Amino acid sequence: MWVASNGGKYNEELEAFGIHTVKVPLHNKHLKNMLKSKKILKELIQKEGIELVHSHTRISSFVLGLLQKKMKFPYVTTAHWTFKVTPLLKLMTNWGEGTVAVSEDIKTYLIKNYKVPEDNIIVTVNGIDTDKFSKNIDYKDILEEFSLKEDSQKIVYISRLDSSRALVAKQLIEIAENLDKKLDNLEIIIVGGGDSFDEISQKANEINEKLGKKLIALTGARIDINKFAALGKIFIGVSRAALEAMAAEKPTIIAGNEGYIGIFDESKLQSGIESNFCCRGLELPNTQTLEKDIVELMNKSAESLEKIGFYNRETVQKYYSVEKMTNDCEKMYKKVLEIHKKA
Repeated sequence: MWVASNGGKYNEELEAFGIHTVKVPLHNKHLKNMLKSKKILKELIQKEGIELVHSHTRISSFVLGLLQKKMKFPYVTTAHWTFKVTPLLKLMTNWGEGTVAVSEDIKTYLIKNYKVPEDNIIVTVNGIDTDKFSKNIDYKDILEEFSLKEDSQKIVYISRLDSSRALVAKQLIEIAENLDKKLDNLEIIIVGGGDSFDEISQKANEINEKLGKKLIALTGARIDINKFAALGKIFIGVSRAALEAMAAEKPTIIAGNEGYIGIFDESKLQSGIESNFCCRGLELPNTQTLEKDIVELMNKSAESLEKIGFYNRETVQKYYSVEKMTNDCEKMYKKVLEIHKKA
């Protein structure tokens, strides 16, 4: 098995599992990088005799779609997000012979905007490993690395800190001083890296200097996300990161660039499932509501927080198992391979 990407912190982990990695400049749509990616991928597929290709991003799907038209390899894509739709971007979007959508609303989006046949789509989930993501994970090394207090009230936020993802991180920093006044012994941990990291880091440092203490800690990009998911009193974020924190039995505020669900409980389950916990189509987050919900959640009794956390983990185990995700992908692989076998 091979994984092609522009590289990153997970390459070592992949190699440790015996999965080969190759660096391909698939991180942007510059013509030079796409042409180079096309050449590298073509040579890899030919040299290694790749029997099935699975793409996960818009750029990689475009490049591999061009190759597939000539090389005719079995080809699957996954739709993780709803991309902006314009005539030009439609031309740059290729969907495979089979497509895996991570929620029902993305399936609808594919059918409506790209005329992908319904029979070519399987809806799956972001499968979560509930052994890896658990409240029982040892995170003492993280406390030491970032000089965090063992007995503090910790708010953890995890996301890529790109301009398209970092709205709530910025809002969290904006209300940090107010939260510090209302909540005793508070620490805020923001996990992730991206094109907005420097901007967010600067603002966090300004607040820390003003207060004369380290209220906000930024970690940058990490691969030990399960430790950060386990160490907070509450979690803020969306999508996979939110589900991972829920698996670790953390009371969770679902909030991101596409919308705001708020404090997750049984009444929010349907809206969470419908948008794959990304809040698509909902009202955007604002600092007033975010601050109110944080204070409300942080002030709940230990018994109430434990009950919320237990429900969150049950939700992940019931609806977002890694086994379901794996089985759905295998089902699509077999379907596409069968098409080629018959051909």
